[in-house]
Amino acid sequence: MRATLALDTNVVLDALYFRDPSVTMLEAAWAAGDVTCLGDAYALAELERVLGYANLNIASEQAAAILAVYRQRIRIVPGSGNPYALPQCRDPKDQPFLELAARGRADALVSKDKKLLELARPHRRPGRALPFDILHPAALHLAFKT
Repeated sequence: MRATLALDTNVVLDALYFRDPSVTMLEAAWAAGDVTCLGDAYALAELERVLGYANLNIASEQAAAILAVYRQRIRIVPGSGNPYALPQCRDPKDQPFLELAARGRADALVSKDKKLLELARPHRRPGRALPFDILHPAALHLAFKT
């Protein structure tokens, strides 16, 4: 798989913490450098915030290690904001991931978030073609053949 991807926080956690089987192929390609994953100040801060959730019960050393791996593996996209006429996500916390994907010229935004995935449906955004796909991790193998 050769692609540039933006990953939402849950997909990053699935890959680097939960080792979710649905992202095994993505994690392997990411670790091998076969995909470029994008990040920015918001994505870093969001991951750090979520790693601190009490219900996840992640030790501070493990959280720091996950954040370090993430920082090492991403290509930082400078700036913030909306460079294209992007649709508004119903969850304001997800909008920055759309903007990251657009600014970084991603091939796809990878997410399990229903509010983001519904933006991928053409009938939801008439006349507004996104400059990238929004894909569930399970759809990656279909979209990007290795």
